[in-house]
Order: sequence, then structure tokens, then C-alpha cells
Amino acid sequence: MLDLERVNAEIEKSGKKDRLKSLADSAEGRAVSRMLDPAAVEKAAKSGDTAALQSILSDVLSTDEGKRLAERLKKAMQ
Repeated sequence: MLDLERVNAEIEKSGKKDRLKSLADSAEGRAVSRMLDPAAVEKAAKSGDTAALQSILSDVLSTDEGKRLAERLKKAMQ
């Protein structure tokens, strides 16, 4: 099983899937989604390029929307 598939299975098992979906659909989630280049994220994830993924995450977390989403995500996962 791929790591992402395992993570998805664990999220479903934990019962937090609906909370995470709600966050993705929130104003912050939509704003962050618009900031991302899906092809760049996919390429970095598939190749295991952690430096690129860290750069993408750093860019997102430098925005107000990214900071708010990260805080809400942290609370949702507790």
C-alpha cells in the first residue's frame, strides 16, 4: 500500500475525515488550494523531493490563510 493510501485509511479509521473535508472546503482551504501548483506538488511528492515539498509548505505557511488553515488543521487532528 502506498504511504498516501495508508494515511487516508488511518484518517478514515480515526473518524476525522469529515472534519478534514470541511477544512478543505473552507475559505482558507480554497485560498490555499488556489496558491498551489498541483503539478509541482504531485511531481515533488512522487519523486520524494522533500526540499521542494518543504518550500511549497513554507510558501503556504507564510500567508495569513495558510497560517489559519494550519491552526484549524492542528485542532481538527487532536
